[in-house]
Formats: sequence, C-alpha cells, structure tokens
Amino acid sequence: MITVLYFARLREALGTGSEHIALPAAVRDVEGVRALLMARGGEWEQALAPGRAVRAAVNQAMAHADTPVADGDEVAFFPPVTGG
Repeated sequence: MITVLYFARLREALGTGSEHIALPAAVRDVEGVRALLMARGGEWEQALAPGRAVRAAVNQAMAHADTPVADGDEVAFFPPVTGG
C-alpha cells in the first residue's frame, strides 16, 4: 500500500487530496504510479497526461519518472512552483 498525495490544481481537478492504493507488483517507479492513475481515464488521464507539467516527490524528496516506489512510500504529485 502506498499513500498518494495531490496538491494545488491536481487536488481540485481530481477531487481528492490523498488516497491509499495497493501497489501492483508491476509498478516499480513514479512513472508506473502515474500510468496506473491515468488508466482510470477521465480527469485522471487529463490531469496526469504526458506533457502536462506535473512534478513528483517520493517520501518528501523530489523524484523523477524512474525513481523507485515501494510499499509504504508516500508519493506526491503537484504542479511546478515558481518563485520570485
């Protein structure tokens, strides 16, 4: 089981700030989690689609598509943040 968090526009678009999901054996990285969520279709597919500006963190550390994910991890998705 992993905890998935959604922030900012993703939370608004998906209608939830967090959820717990069972991690299928074939899902081993951030890109796999993203693909699993996009497979739900509709808003999920649109909000997390390739080409959309979405960043990820695993256990509160910035992550890339190939960052490993394991049971017990926290995976967060959020739009890029700009500062000034």
